[in-house]
Amino acid sequence: MRCKLNAARAVPVALSLAVVGVPARAQGDSVYACGYTHKIKPVEVIVPAAAVGVAALMAGDGWAGGLRRDAQKALSGGGRCKLKADDYMQYAPMVAVYGLNLCGLRGEHRFWNRTAILAMAYATMGIAVNGMKAAVGEQRPDSPARNSFPSGHTATAFMGAEFLWQEYGRTEPLIGYAGYAVATATGLLRIYNDRHWVNDVVAGAAIGVLSTKLAYWLYPRIFTAHRRKSGMTLTAVPAYTDGGYALCVSVGI
Repeated sequence: MRCKLNAARAVPVALSLAVVGVPARAQGDSVYACGYTHKIKPVEVIVPAAAVGVAALMAGDGWAGGLRRDAQKALSGGGRCKLKADDYMQYAPMVAVYGLNLCGLRGEHRFWNRTAILAMAYATMGIAVNGMKAAVGEQRPDSPARNSFPSGHTATAFMGAEFLWQEYGRTEPLIGYAGYAVATATGLLRIYNDRHWVNDVVAGAAIGVLSTKLAYWLYPRIFTAHRRKSGMTLTAVPAYTDGGYALCVSVGI
C-alpha cells in the first residue's frame, strides 16, 4: 500500500495557504525601509483575519460542510499509512532562524531581540488557537475529540515561516520562501493524515502568520516605550558662586 498525496488536488489548498501566508512584496525595495519588520499594513491583518472568518463558517455541518467533506475526501489518505513528519516539520522554520545564525548568516535582529519576538508570537498564537478550539468545538476527522479547529501544527509552522521571512526575507528571499514551503507541506500532511479538515489548516495558517506580524509590530512599542519611561539620567555640574563652590545636580526622567 502506497502513501501518496494527490498532487493535482492538493494544489488549490497549497495556493490558498500561500495567499494567506506569503507577504506581498509588490513595492520592491521601498518596503525595506529602516525598521520595516516592525511595520504592518492593514491588508496584512485583514487578509488573515478574513481567512479565519471564512474557515470558521465551514466548521460543523453547516451550509459549507459538504464542500469541506469533498475536499477532505480528495486530499486525505483516509487514515491509512499516516506519516509523522508533520510533528517535526512544524518547528523547522523557527529552528532554521537560529541554525542559520549559527552558520554565520545574520538576520534582522540579535539573539535576545528575536527570541523575545518569537516568544510573543508563540504566546499570541497559543492563546488564539486554544481559545478557538474551546469555543468552536469542531470534531476531528479521525476521532471524537472536539478540538480540531484550528490546526495547531499548521499555526506553529506558519508562525515560524513568517518569523523566518522577517529575519531573512530581505536579504535571502529564497530562504523565506523555503520556510513557507515547509509550512504548507505541514498543513497538507495534517489533512492527509486525517487529523484536520481543510478549513482547520487554512485558519491555522492565518493565525500563525498574523501572530508573528503582530509580535514584530508590538515589540518596539512595548519595550522601547518601557525604556523611555523607566530611563533616568543624573547630571552633576560643578559651579563657582560668590563665596565658594557648588555642585548643581539635574535629574531627568
